[in-house]
Amino acid sequence: MARLHLFELEDQPWFPATIRDLATDYLHFMQDAVALHRGMLPFVQDAMQAGRTTHIVDLCSGGSGPIPAIIRDLQKKGMAVTATLTDLYPNVPSLERVAAASGGAIDFVARPVDARAVPKDLRGLRTLFNGFHHFRPADAQTILSDAATAGQPIAIFEMSRRSASMILWICLVPFFVLLATPFMRPFKWKRLLWTYVIPLVPLTCFWDGIVSQLRAYTVQELRAMAAAAGPMTWQVDDPRLYRTGARITYLLGWPR
Repeated sequence: MARLHLFELEDQPWFPATIRDLATDYLHFMQDAVALHRGMLPFVQDAMQAGRTTHIVDLCSGGSGPIPAIIRDLQKKGMAVTATLTDLYPNVPSLERVAAASGGAIDFVARPVDARAVPKDLRGLRTLFNGFHHFRPADAQTILSDAATAGQPIAIFEMSRRSASMILWICLVPFFVLLATPFMRPFKWKRLLWTYVIPLVPLTCFWDGIVSQLRAYTVQELRAMAAAAGPMTWQVDDPRLYRTGARITYLLGWPR
């Protein structure tokens, strides 16, 4: 199906920060619950080694995404890796908890960071987990070109796919939010309020989930962007993950 760049609620400057943060908390919880990071871990490791870096600069981090689990598993492999979390609308309370629990391996930038123009002092493997579809084609191209110009490796991962089957799965998301909320930590009364009494969190996750599928880029589209981005070595593919059976689309790039 054709790509449709409809609006996601979480992208809007006027959208309440409380609802945005609770929605990103849910996404982080579900990624941990299914250990989604394990399917991406080998590609992250390859990109870090090819880019000759041990530091990750995570873009569009939300509530932290899979970075804590990735750092933990890479450390188990003997890699002394660190990470900096960034976002245009940083979920500061969540990022503070993640940084405090990391033993110094993870820090964050509290100010807004635009993935299209990453500050020069943030050096390392740039990662975007399920965030690339938020950008229109010209802006997505700019993200790749900015990495190439800065000479920094980049790794992009997307679970979103433009397919009817994925949209049907997203229709179940509100029920998943209702089921998952009692198990999410830390406990917050406002989480219960905005999930069960006034269900803005499940509705937000549902709408943004549908739009995410319609915004997703295909492998062919990503290859065309990479070819135009600059003199980097690029890899693009959409393998099926062994653990879940789901497909993940990835784009890796590093300086030649």
